[in-house]
Amino acid sequence: MDTQATQPAVRTVASTQSEMTEIILPNDTNTLGNLLGGRLMHFIDLTGAMAAYRHARTHVVTAAMDHIDFIQPVRLGDLVTLKSSVNRAFTRSMEVGVKVWAENTRTGAVAHVASAYLVFVAVDEHGRMQTVPQLKPETPDEVRRYEDALRRREHRERENARRKEATLVTKAQKDGAVR
Repeated sequence: MDTQATQPAVRTVASTQSEMTEIILPNDTNTLGNLLGGRLMHFIDLTGAMAAYRHARTHVVTAAMDHIDFIQPVRLGDLVTLKSSVNRAFTRSMEVGVKVWAENTRTGAVAHVASAYLVFVAVDEHGRMQTVPQLKPETPDEVRRYEDALRRREHRERENARRKEATLVTKAQKDGAVR
């Protein structure tokens, strides 16, 4: 049965929301007792993928981690809670926002410690790209994130074009130097 044929044409942001909580153990930390940045990025990727799966209802792969802000360190023993939702769906890709909080288990103090934007692409079991449902933002914050996602996508496309052009120029310069 074709899962694409049974999907709704539009999903809400609320239907994509995902949450994950982890306790930070010694194996997750550096020599200062702080959560490793790469480990936090792994948690962010997993939580982002959950939101993308909920939206696409098919396999998803990470295409980009567009932006990440490490705001403050997370300490050994803290609880880390990550929340994600799809900000915008394009034809075959989705931008997902992930926000991270750390809770000190002794004091109960909670702080916003990181935020990230990721891009996921929907694929079938053979790795072929799949279309995704449209996204309907409902709250003012969801509308703002929806509009901001388009600006970030346009920026990514301009940056990719700039890099491609720079690569072509470098290759042409090398080819000219060889002759």
